[in-house]
Amino acid sequence: MVKLLQAIAGAPHGGAELFFTRLAIGLEEAGQQQIIVMRKDKERAQLLQDSSIYPVELGFGGRVDFLTRWKMKRVIDSYKPDIVLSWMNRATSKIYKGPFVHAARLGGYYNLKYYKNCDHLIGNTPQIVEYLKRSNWPVDRCHYIPNFVDHEKGAPIDRAIFNTPNEVPLIISLGRLHKNKAFDVLIKGMVELKDTFLWLAGDGEELSTLTSLAEEIGVSERVRFLGWQRDTKNLIATCDALICPSRHEPLGNVVLEGWAQSKPVIAAASDGPRYLIEHGKNGLLSPVDDPISLASAIKDVLNDSKSSKALAKAGKSIFMSNFTKSIVVSKYQELFDKISS
Repeated sequence: MVKLLQAIAGAPHGGAELFFTRLAIGLEEAGQQQIIVMRKDKERAQLLQDSSIYPVELGFGGRVDFLTRWKMKRVIDSYKPDIVLSWMNRATSKIYKGPFVHAARLGGYYNLKYYKNCDHLIGNTPQIVEYLKRSNWPVDRCHYIPNFVDHEKGAPIDRAIFNTPNEVPLIISLGRLHKNKAFDVLIKGMVELKDTFLWLAGDGEELSTLTSLAEEIGVSERVRFLGWQRDTKNLIATCDALICPSRHEPLGNVVLEGWAQSKPVIAAASDGPRYLIEHGKNGLLSPVDDPISLASAIKDVLNDSKSSKALAKAGKSIFMSNFTKSIVVSKYQELFDKISS
């Protein structure tokens, strides 16, 4: 069996970091021989340990952090992996050129100067793979493998936990509170959604700005900031629709999360949602940075239960055919076998 080492220096919260954890656990369940090297993170380490994965935790500082580079080399030399799979720029830059195949997983349009020592690159959307090809990365050494999310059926929670009435329409949006996610656009759209409540699950530098915006435009009584939520399936199961308003979104894990819970998805037409969603078939798309159009699309879903159910059913079908754990884990293991031989 291929010996795999995975390395990540991600932030405490983020879509890539969540998927890394899911994939590591999925590979472990599939019998993959692996070792994890990661930035110190108590919560992530505990999740991995709960699945019998005991990570090596390093500092992963900036360019002058030679200690992490030295320790990484010691781990690699001791373990002797066939493949090193690194995640994002910082972890990738700590990997030396050695007697192993170095693959890196990209979830965005990253600067390829950090990947010059890599043998293969994995993009989680076809558009990222096209970007790699346009950047003169060899065609036979760039690969598309999508993400997966948990499709275990969630159980609706008591809305009173977040001070939300039972009888009102309820939408949910999730992600890091960053300008790219365009939660400001969604909050502005709430002006048009007079009787609708919004659950916004996430944390980040935009929290105070978004909180102030909701107060300024008079919708704060219907917007609930839930903080970062690692397990979201029960929250999504409670809501009537999932919204992805992002200005920039290479993939859009949240679209998959909505589909996994058989919920209709409304998204701004950034790269990832535009690739995943066929407008009017398995979801609705609205123009980027357009709160009025976004609110109109949400109204269409909330006011038409037949259409809402059809969109949700079509989304779930696509999810089950392409984005489940078993499908994606198998694709990674097939690639490992291919590039290590």
